Amino acid sequence: MRLEISFHVPWKGLAAAAFAGAIMLALPSAATAQQVVAFVNGQPITVLDIEHRAKFLQMSNKNKPPSRKEVMDSLIDEILETTEAKRYGLDIPDEQVNESYNTVATRMGIDAPKLTQLLTAGGASEDTLKRRLRAQLAWTNLVRGRYKASLEIRDKDVEAQMQLHKPDEKSEVGYEYIMRPVVFIVPRGSPDAAYEARKREAEALRSRFQNCSDGVTFARALPDVAVRDQVSKFSADLAQQLRQILDGTAVGHLTPPEQTAEGIQLFAVCAKKETKSDTPEMKEIREQMFQQKFGAQAKRYLETLRRQAMIEYKVREEK
Repeated sequence: MRLEISFHVPWKGLAAAAFAGAIMLALPSAATAQQVVAFVNGQPITVLDIEHRAKFLQMSNKNKPPSRKEVMDSLIDEILETTEAKRYGLDIPDEQVNESYNTVATRMGIDAPKLTQLLTAGGASEDTLKRRLRAQLAWTNLVRGRYKASLEIRDKDVEAQMQLHKPDEKSEVGYEYIMRPVVFIVPRGSPDAAYEARKREAEALRSRFQNCSDGVTFARALPDVAVRDQVSKFSADLAQQLRQILDGTAVGHLTPPEQTAEGIQLFAVCAKKETKSDTPEMKEIREQMFQQKFGAQAKRYLETLRRQAMIEYKVREEK
């Protein structure tokens, strides 16, 4: 079981549209592609930028073609967000952008090369999505940093909101899980049979693992098995599916094995402590309240940047 907090990017429509099949349209010629249609504070937007962004938005919106104004607004906002973030010293490294790109692919149930293939087939490009992700990451960090105090969500406000939603229901209980990752190492590039063999070994360990004290010692003695340092995870930080797996695993036992980049991984659940200070329900409501505040503040900020920006259109825009 892979326990990780993934960066959330709302591209569910992209997955559905990509698998349904994107409509192929002819790309402009090389000369036309480089034609500049607008400048935003001196930064150009080309015909190719518009073509790729239009196809990308179409795929994201379940094949509903965007208007030219929607496409231009998307590109203009992206430039304003990125340049404003850089003005405050926020420049997102390529590694973080690539990680977010991989997360988008994972949420779609595919890998990064397949995502690139789907984007290209739809008339967009890998660069189109990565530019958007870079701008989102930079803009989110900037708004969070500049308006941290006003975006703070107090516990009493969350509790009040919970009462409005579920006044007669029993409060949800959260847990803190204390775990030890156990990895049956499989060399990269090994055939599927190697993973299957190690999975059988992991299942055998799981059947005899009765407590962390003896079980961890026994696991360490197995060949090509690594027992990682203890980790602590709160149920509020985990997806519902992962919470269900941990709740279904008795203390002192192992979770079901799962294939990872290192090999076959299990988690020894060594302790489970009840907590009411940060339950999944509270985290969800806190996140909803934050997103409302963040969205309103980000919108006001971007509107200010637009009013101050020098935007020069080389071709008259459609409304």
